[in-house]
Amino acid sequence: MNRRMLLASLGSLLAQSELSKAQAPKRGPLFVHDLPDLEIHGWSVTAVEVDYAPGGSSNAHRHPGVTFAYVLEGEVASKVGDEPEKTYATGEMWMETPGQLHAVSRNASSTKRARLLAILLAERGKQLTTPA
Repeated sequence: MNRRMLLASLGSLLAQSELSKAQAPKRGPLFVHDLPDLEIHGWSVTAVEVDYAPGGSSNAHRHPGVTFAYVLEGEVASKVGDEPEKTYATGEMWMETPGQLHAVSRNASSTKRARLLAILLAERGKQLTTPA
């Protein structure tokens, strides 16, 4: 391989690399929220995937610890505590504080499924979800 071919190959690789960087999504915080003042000795973390069929929903409930919900697919309508109901799309998330009422949790679509990842932090041995 001569020097001209080597330089042309390197130039091509650099151009492709710069094009990839330009097309890559910008990185930054996905979610920022203050945490409640908690003592978490003796706690554990549990991750659960919640799958909603089109039009599906969960009954109103509470969690004993801190819960983070991340929408994996579709759109999920949620109402937590005193906040207004909001629809979260794929890639969006929310947080629930200990004992907060989760009054609405449903698939916002009547034709497509929705999935979310719930990450629950709570005292070991506590029931993770209780009816409201």
